[in-house]
Amino acid sequence: MALRAAVDADRLIDFARALVRIPSCNQPDAGRSEAAAAALVAEQMRRFGWSTSIEEAAPGRPNVIAVVEGGRPGPTLMLEGHTDVVTEGNPRAWSHDPFGAEVVNGRLYGRGAADMKGGIAAMVFAAAAVAAAGPFPGRLMLAALADEEGAMLGVKDFVRRGHAARVAAAIVCEPQGGEVCIAQKGAIRVGVDSQGKMAHGAMPDLGCNPIPPLAELVGRCRRLEAMIQIEAGEHPLLGRPYITPTMIEAGSPDQFNVIPAAGRLGLDIRTTPAVDHAELLDRLSAACSNGLEGLSLAVIDDRPPTQTPADHPVVRAVAEAHRHVYDRTPVLGGVPGTTDGTILWRDAGVPVVIYGPGDKWIAHQVDEYVELDDLVHSAEVYAEAARLFLSVGIDSSSVRV
Repeated sequence: MALRAAVDADRLIDFARALVRIPSCNQPDAGRSEAAAAALVAEQMRRFGWSTSIEEAAPGRPNVIAVVEGGRPGPTLMLEGHTDVVTEGNPRAWSHDPFGAEVVNGRLYGRGAADMKGGIAAMVFAAAAVAAAGPFPGRLMLAALADEEGAMLGVKDFVRRGHAARVAAAIVCEPQGGEVCIAQKGAIRVGVDSQGKMAHGAMPDLGCNPIPPLAELVGRCRRLEAMIQIEAGEHPLLGRPYITPTMIEAGSPDQFNVIPAAGRLGLDIRTTPAVDHAELLDRLSAACSNGLEGLSLAVIDDRPPTQTPADHPVVRAVAEAHRHVYDRTPVLGGVPGTTDGTILWRDAGVPVVIYGPGDKWIAHQVDEYVELDDLVHSAEVYAEAARLFLSVGIDSSSVRV
């Protein structure tokens, strides 16, 4: 109970509001980036007296990393979040200023309130509560990383620099509506280019239209999706795999009478642990080449699904902490999308659990919000989970899955 009392709820909420007021979208042409949000996080960490570093994952896109030493031997537990947010879209569609950080009826509104400025604020003040309670085994590593909403450059740079090498486990502080999420879908981003030959629309025989092969491929993707859904079945926490066309580009919107020289199709593929990525990509490549000309496939990113055993120490710690704070057993769930945790697992073998303030389905929506009670209670859960996990006294090699 001491850790619950140590979470400074008022300062936590003020800090979350200050973060939401920063439009930390990746829009360099509009003068927007994660830099100001990262600076604010670093300032707060240093104010707590922690060893804090800022590293650029890409020009103008910093990661912030802090280490809170417990003073006694023990493992390293990582608390992770991202400082970037998606754009607000049309601000007139919002009932509240998307970067106003308004508090109405116990809710903090704004872009990133749930995804995931609230989670960052909660993890920082949870770590402060743990530190204030006195010496503890091991250490906490806090990472507020860039570009989770894009190519995950932040976590890739974090791992590449060796920071994850001594991490025993990680809590990814994404909004999950009170669920302790132990699984997350994999993601494959694929671009398919179609090469044609420019010609007048009235003389199609003099050109080569790149659009029909892409249209045919979309149909083949639907059939391939149906096949892999039957083969993989429905995962109890993640549902079914999907192959979703999300972008098609060809020609100019002002030239209806011109056959374009090239076209491009984007595919967002979401997988479950039952789907073999290499085999799926082979089948997709065959779909591109079988009777279709001028198509070339490129894999832009390939992130595996993850699943941490329900009896893993970090899962048990978060679940027990949730019971301690909420006085009820949490649901073990799955993340329908992907998080930085996929890279932590893929590239460094770090076991992850995803848990954080905010509704599981609120991300990227108009009038995004987080409940203030949820924000504070999540910080209490992180603090208690840290106490439980670190007190076990395990090292990183003994807890890898």
